[in-house]
Amino acid sequence: MKNIQPTTQIKSTPKDVFLHLLHIVTFYISVVSLTSLLIQYIDIMFPNPLNFDLSGVLNLILWFTSILVIAFPFYIGTSLLMARDLSANPAKTELKVRKWFIYFTLFLAALTVLIDLILLVYNFLSGELTASFFLKTLIVLVVAGAAFGYYLWDLKKKADENASSTRKMIAWGVTVAVLLSIIGGFFLVGSPATQRARKFDDRRIQDLSAIKDQIVFTYWTQKGKLPEKFGDLDDKISGFIIPNDPETMAPYEYNVTDQFSFELCANFKTKSLVRGATPATPAMYRGSQFEQNWTHNAERTCFKRTIDPELYKQQIGNIPAAKQPLPLQK
Repeated sequence: MKNIQPTTQIKSTPKDVFLHLLHIVTFYISVVSLTSLLIQYIDIMFPNPLNFDLSGVLNLILWFTSILVIAFPFYIGTSLLMARDLSANPAKTELKVRKWFIYFTLFLAALTVLIDLILLVYNFLSGELTASFFLKTLIVLVVAGAAFGYYLWDLKKKADENASSTRKMIAWGVTVAVLLSIIGGFFLVGSPATQRARKFDDRRIQDLSAIKDQIVFTYWTQKGKLPEKFGDLDDKISGFIIPNDPETMAPYEYNVTDQFSFELCANFKTKSLVRGATPATPAMYRGSQFEQNWTHNAERTCFKRTIDPELYKQQIGNIPAAKQPLPLQK
């Protein structure tokens, strides 16, 4: 009868717990960000005309790229440290904390695939484009499936030289894939200087919209005519002051073209983030923001607005007169 030698179980140290916890958390963040980033690329390639917002998509690309730039290096760093530790201490493959985190990762990967597939099917049944649906489904299956397969392999593989070299090859392959995804985001979104210029242009549009509202809803409705110059719009009672260009501090341009029409002009540095956008064209202004055209190229652009007097004639004729003091009651 053979003597069974008792096996000593290696215990987890605070360092092991910290390293595995940081590794798994950065893994979750990186996988979710990478998947979401690739899905945004699909939305740009196959825009849904019902709810596509290019500006919103590019903003999400900025967020997910920023998260990947910070979280993914931590994930790779902890992976290399853990691989080195396993090579030096093969018995650590049996650490309970390691197995718990890996099994939890497998559970979350399977749950992610399940939830994402449900959401994608729901969007497809709601009318999402077929090509977009299949590409998004493929991205979720590939990313989550690869994570599931890797950790399942890592759970069964013993700590030896071949396993260590395989882990390094996988780490390099994943790093290249993530870097390509991040670089693609910079090509779509632009450099930080481009983003700053775009924010200045957004502020210019906000300023011109506020000036237009002051001209139409305050000055025109009260006086029945267009102001001759910008200074006529300053109102110390309401506190309205004509804004200047946020970058150069130069005044915007204002021109009266006829009795009911005027132009607002500004110098822009970027093109509008609207698919199929064209330079501003004359349009009848009827008080609805949806009928306004604020699209522009990276150049000086003038926006013409024409007031419909039929829409405002009753407001002009019904300006309330000053109230007289009431007679004293005896």
